[in-house]
Amino acid sequence: MDHDAQHILETLKALRAQDAPTHGGHVMSYVYDSGRTDLDSLAARAMELVQPVNGLDPTMFGSVAHMERELLTFARELLGGDHTVTGTATSGGTESCLLAVKTARANHRGAGPARILAPTSIHAAFHKAADYFGLALDLVPVGHDGELDPERLIERMGPDTALVVLSAPSYPHGALDPIQQVAAAALERGIDCHVDACFGGWILPFWEGLPPWDLAVPGVTSLSADLHKYGYAPKGISVLLTKNKQRQRGQFFATTNWPGYPVVNPTLLGSKSAAPLAAAWAITKYLGTEGYAALAEPCKRATSVLIEQINGIEGLRVLGRPIGPLLAVVRDPEVDADSGVDPHLWADALAAAGWHVQMQPGYRQPDGSWLERTTHLTITPVTESVLPELCTALERCADSVRGSHTPDSEQVLSALGIDFAGVPEPGALQQVLGALGVSGERGALPREMAPLLGLVEALPRDISAQLLIDLLASLVAPEPG
Repeated sequence: MDHDAQHILETLKALRAQDAPTHGGHVMSYVYDSGRTDLDSLAARAMELVQPVNGLDPTMFGSVAHMERELLTFARELLGGDHTVTGTATSGGTESCLLAVKTARANHRGAGPARILAPTSIHAAFHKAADYFGLALDLVPVGHDGELDPERLIERMGPDTALVVLSAPSYPHGALDPIQQVAAAALERGIDCHVDACFGGWILPFWEGLPPWDLAVPGVTSLSADLHKYGYAPKGISVLLTKNKQRQRGQFFATTNWPGYPVVNPTLLGSKSAAPLAAAWAITKYLGTEGYAALAEPCKRATSVLIEQINGIEGLRVLGRPIGPLLAVVRDPEVDADSGVDPHLWADALAAAGWHVQMQPGYRQPDGSWLERTTHLTITPVTESVLPELCTALERCADSVRGSHTPDSEQVLSALGIDFAGVPEPGALQQVLGALGVSGERGALPREMAPLLGLVEALPRDISAQLLIDLLASLVAPEPG
């Protein structure tokens, strides 16, 4: 056991040095860098002040109730809510989405098992919610550009629909779903409609030219927005805003049916840190609406530059019509094989050059149509400061892989002699991981991720999910005895 505090902290520093850099604009997913050291410092100081506080009980820790109330008021005003809107601070977008589904299930009065209706581009958090809360998930295909035809979804609404979910924007493609049309149809049928603005909630209010998408839209009954994205707070803090206090009550869990203290939880967590809430509260007080508007400007400028830059690279193009600081990049279908650029090979080349973007595998929709593999780029305020070197890297990395192809996943599986038509034999998934360079009891990620994503595309979805479970579990497995 190491009892030297300084040595422990030095070890942690060494471990952090191996991570992707969270500041400086070289990571274009997962982290949202404002480029403002004053915000980071303010957040750290606020978190330290509430470090010992338990957010479970705001009757004992009144500071928690005060900060949450002021944070929700700010969010409600920013996101088009009126006096009927109430809300809850959560641990992140996934919890906000889970609670929106729990609320809709509790309030559903329709016939038969409850169903969530959503486009295929909806965030995976709603797949988790359907699994956790026992609802069917009815997915409506989107177009090849990621955009949803509202009539395709509206015609599927029925008495068993507990909740319609739409995105502002969708994480895979950056498309804004047709919220006005769908919410109006949901309102007419008495169906709740949730807008997942976890990505866009704190920046789209400052993005010009968008159709209405927030709580001001008639028929929208709830909305989620993450402060640890474009609210620039540390992980993890989000808000779930709900129209009508009575509707929100279905979100709660409460019991007095045990010998202990009365338990009343508005969230999935019981005991919870107040630190992310304090950081988000402090940052919103510090920035205000004007400060957030100012931070949106470099995002807009950088997004415009990157769209033009990527569309000018032979073999690549930006997918669809992104409406915010999120780009999905696809192989240009108009060029021949020798001129095309596989977006996943491009992403691997960028990673080798020190730029980290996110691969998204191709996807077979319920109607059989195929959504091509893409690479996801999240643009933050700091991106503008690194645009010259980033644009150079985007071009050079595309040149380095133009005309190349990822290994044929079907051939890899065939060479291993594994039949994935049914339940795989024990050890089959480990064989696949080994073929990709993932070996050892504790696991190790392959240097290049494109072949792994190719397997995700090729394998049946339940098998690919198990493959990734095995991979992630191996990364954190305890040391061998």
